[in-house]
Amino acid sequence: MLLSPRPSPPEPETPSPAAMDRAALLAGLRARIARFDPGLETGRATLPLSPELDAHLPWGGLPLAGLHEVLAAEPGAGMGFAGLLLARAQAALPGRSVLWIADEPDAYPPGLASLGLSAASLILVRAPRPADALWAAEEGLRCPAIAAALVMNVTPDLTAARRLQLAAETGGGIGLLLRGEDESPGPTAALTRWRLAARPSEGGSVHQLGDPAWEIALLRARGGRPGAWAGEWDALRGELRVMGAAAPSRRALGA
Repeated sequence: MLLSPRPSPPEPETPSPAAMDRAALLAGLRARIARFDPGLETGRATLPLSPELDAHLPWGGLPLAGLHEVLAAEPGAGMGFAGLLLARAQAALPGRSVLWIADEPDAYPPGLASLGLSAASLILVRAPRPADALWAAEEGLRCPAIAAALVMNVTPDLTAARRLQLAAETGGGIGLLLRGEDESPGPTAALTRWRLAARPSEGGSVHQLGDPAWEIALLRARGGRPGAWAGEWDALRGELRVMGAAAPSRRALGA
């Protein structure tokens, strides 16, 4: 399914408390309180990734009802990891749809199916401008029928990112920002920031490409610990295998 957002939506403005619905206002208050006591966020519903990655996250997994960033050294690596997260969200919230938002959505259903993401509930949204993409993501994340919303190649400012975080807390799904790697990613309102790079698959051969394999770095997690790992998707078992860990780079520690 391919949709386009309404034409030329106005630039998002920071809403006043009076204009926010009650659920969004309460979600914002909880988020502000959690910044003073990160332990209050441990009650979030989470998506398990792998024991090694989950141990670095204060929630014990990747939290639902939150915004996350994926920086890609190569487009395919970031798209594969993001597809895995979308599939996990879809499995955790059955019956909900997944939004794929880009200026020209180019999702590849067979590849996403190998990661566990059903194309039957995938909605492609063509958003020619960053403002269109952010509007579609915010409206989608507020909707309880959406499990996840992926926004490609858009870098929101802190105000827009906080709006996405509040929208995710309201609807209960995951927001993903997927973009190319920057030398200086800057501050973020996202709960986590990841960096993905491709690596050779352990099971590959001349006649078989093997499963997707990545160098996975957790650059930032609110209340968590940075880390770096070598990982591979095991399509047969339907799980992310982490083969080894490495100390986080100086760049990761400072992200």
